[in-house]
Amino acid sequence: MLGWALTFLVIALIAGVFGFGGIAVASVEIAKVLFFIFLAVFLVTLLIHVMRSRTPPVS
Repeated sequence: MLGWALTFLVIALIAGVFGFGGIAVASVEIAKVLFFIFLAVFLVTLLIHVMRSRTPPVS
């Protein structure tokens, strides 16, 4: 998913250089949405990993 976000960011940069403002804005918005989805999924999986890694206390 991060790869897709970077792809759309590169598309936005190229479109901006060539003067296609509408395509650039749309690509940046898509890249931002994909990045924040990636970030949320990453944090959830990191939290799950941390919770599973804890060993129960020995009594």
